[in-house]
This record gives sequence, structure tokens and C-alpha cells, in this order.
Amino acid sequence: MDLIFIRHGKDDDRYRGGWSQLDLTPEGVEEAKKLALYLKDNTSCYNITKIISSDLQRCVTTAKFISDALSIPVTYVPCIRETNNGLLAGMPNDKALIEYPGLFFSSLDMDERYPCGESPAEFYSRIKLWFDRFTGKSAEDVGNVLVITHGGVINVIYHIVKRLEWSNKTPPFKAANCSIHILNLEKMTFTAENLTDHLKA
Repeated sequence: MDLIFIRHGKDDDRYRGGWSQLDLTPEGVEEAKKLALYLKDNTSCYNITKIISSDLQRCVTTAKFISDALSIPVTYVPCIRETNNGLLAGMPNDKALIEYPGLFFSSLDMDERYPCGESPAEFYSRIKLWFDRFTGKSAEDVGNVLVITHGGVINVIYHIVKRLEWSNKTPPFKAANCSIHILNLEKMTFTAENLTDHLKA
């Protein structure tokens, strides 16, 4: 069984992400459409039988295109959201730089929380708990599961699978918008990382 991780389409980088409910940009919509068409045209290769997604809007929109193309419903899972950046979620960058100067994910201490948000350590623990629980029960599933989520979440999964220490200051594994990352659960190894050729057509 494979877990096929997808990062959502491009969102607006003029705003802080995290738990932002801002939607995809027009470019992001086109990326999601190309991805959905690619998965539909390669149904037999991917054998997707289930779709789960973060419930943040940029993932919801990405998931809808794929769901419609594959005729598979989406289950929304709040615990695979990006880092909870609290009061900064969706805030314009220029405003954030004034109200919270120097405050970025990588500038936090591991146990330091965003204002009204979570700390890097809490984010990691949330994703690891979901991953351990999900992979523990997924052996009973037939077919592969598509997981539509965020770059930060995918980065944590890479560190878990590759048994690397993670912190908010470690170099991230690349996860482009609408990229594909395939994790084989039997071998617990990635068989494909950051695939983006489907976006070049």
C-alpha cells in the first residue's frame, strides 16, 4: 500500500500561510487542474481508492479538482493542517513585519508558540501522532491513499520516514506546489519524491 502525498496548489505568498483560509491563486488553480487530469489519465498506475485532505481552503480547492476527476469523495482531516501560526494566519506580509518583526517559523524556539498558535514541537508531535495512528491502521486498507496537505507536513513525514532529527531550523525536503511524493508503507520508504513533470504539460 502507498500513501501518495500531494502539496496543495500555489497560494498567495504576499500573505502568511499556516492556518490561513486564503484560497489558491489562478496559477494554483491551473496547477491543481493539471494534477487532477494527470491522476485521472494514470488511474491504473496510482490505484487511488481513498482521498484525505487538510481542511484549509488551499487544500480543499486542490482536493475538489482531484475528487471530481477521480470520482472519489474527500475526507477532511484537520490534524494534517500546516503549522498553527495563530494571529499571523492570513496576515499580509507587510503588516506582519510591522506587528511581529522578526517572527517567522524558523525564528521560534522549539517550545515557543506563535501568538495564539502552536510551537514547532507541538506541530511535529501533532503530525507524528497522526502519521503513527494512520499507518498503524492503514494496513487493513485496499488500494492507495491520496493525502492532500502542506509543505511543512510533508517535510515532517520525510524526517520521520528517513529517521532524521527534525526541528524548525533543519533544511526542508523540497515539496513544490502540486508535487507528488509516494511512500510505500510495506518498505516504509519513499519510492518517488517531489514529482512535478505533470505540471509542465
